[in-house]
Amino acid sequence: MKQMPMRKTRCAVYTRKSSEEGLDMDFNSLHAQRESCEAYITSQKQEGWVLVPDQYDDGGISGGTLERPALQRMLADIEAGRVDVVVVYKIDRLSRSLMDFAKLVDVFDRHNVTFVSVTQTFNTTTSMGRLTLNILLSFAQFEREVTGERIRDKIAASRKKGMWMGGNPPLGYDVRDRKLIVNADEANTVRMIFKRFLTVGSATLLSKDLTAEGVMSKRGKPINKGYLYKLLKNQVYIGKAVHKGKAYPGEHEAIITQDLWNKVRTIISESPRTRANHTRAQTPALLKGIIFGADGRAMTPVHTKKKNKLYRYYVAAELLKGETPDGIVRRVPAGEIEAAVIDHVRGLLRAPEIVVATWRAARGHGEKTSEADVREALHDIDPLWDELFPVEQSRMLQLLVERVDVHPGGIDIKFRVDGLETLVSEIRGSLTERRAA
Repeated sequence: MKQMPMRKTRCAVYTRKSSEEGLDMDFNSLHAQRESCEAYITSQKQEGWVLVPDQYDDGGISGGTLERPALQRMLADIEAGRVDVVVVYKIDRLSRSLMDFAKLVDVFDRHNVTFVSVTQTFNTTTSMGRLTLNILLSFAQFEREVTGERIRDKIAASRKKGMWMGGNPPLGYDVRDRKLIVNADEANTVRMIFKRFLTVGSATLLSKDLTAEGVMSKRGKPINKGYLYKLLKNQVYIGKAVHKGKAYPGEHEAIITQDLWNKVRTIISESPRTRANHTRAQTPALLKGIIFGADGRAMTPVHTKKKNKLYRYYVAAELLKGETPDGIVRRVPAGEIEAAVIDHVRGLLRAPEIVVATWRAARGHGEKTSEADVREALHDIDPLWDELFPVEQSRMLQLLVERVDVHPGGIDIKFRVDGLETLVSEIRGSLTERRAA
């Protein structure tokens, strides 16, 4: 009688090592695990066991997760029907978590796959075998939890000593020999950000300015509002090491002074809404966005208080960065230059050529407006101006003025003629309402 050929049992060897350190050690290397498993498969050759050609090796990956590349590949092959037996050196190579192991067993059972540990003899088809398996897994999970506790305790002790415990270094520092070392260029950027926040008082506005100026984070990305807040709250910049909300003296050098940190913290402690209202109320900044220095870079509105008196300025971008180049106006009093621009605009609005140009623009858009109406509307800006809120005054200037250039010899104002038509319509409407009242 012809003997039936023995059915082949396809065996997959899975190996894992949780740390990159020691992967080459004989007693726990991935190669040593694989060698033992392959030898066991060879010993079962008479039972039809054959090794599948694919290798499933996860080096440097914890057994506390199932998100392992080689393991996921093996599970995909199991679901595809390419594996009959999974062979491991120890069962904790598959998982150190009882819950995760139960998930793996469920996958195995659905596809009629069994598993073998070459160093631990048990039969999962019996109640005693399942008990043995659960005991082994419990010890594996216990070992993992104890190891985790030891690592956490070591990190906590090191942080209390002020040591750097790894991770991405913050802007202003580099890591050398496991210690934070000040990066001089980046440190200047950090100091500039802290100082400008004192003057601007708004993370939203400052982040926009920094983005426009091309200031980048440690990873070369624009500094957004979230990153800015994180930077301003990072105690590493005053030489502290923080662990679980508690700060300890650090081994590294501080970048900013305690006084500057305290001032910034005082501003941040206010609610964003209160801070925004405070900033808007005290610093109208009528020329924000349209005033530029001799180098063509926008000047930033800033303010300071001395003896309960508010002082406002427009400051050159270089000065805020700590630079003092020649040939530029570093700082101008906000009230004086705003008054000068407003007076200049008022004078231009009375000029006959401006009146005619506005009237022609209105007629070109179908407006039934006489030259006299336009002249009256433009001349009525003077009494109307003082009734406007700062935000309305700012909008009107933005409508009429394209830019203001400040240089050592004075100021140059570029007029925005195309905004006059809209302005005339608004003023005429306001005057009509006033007269009707």
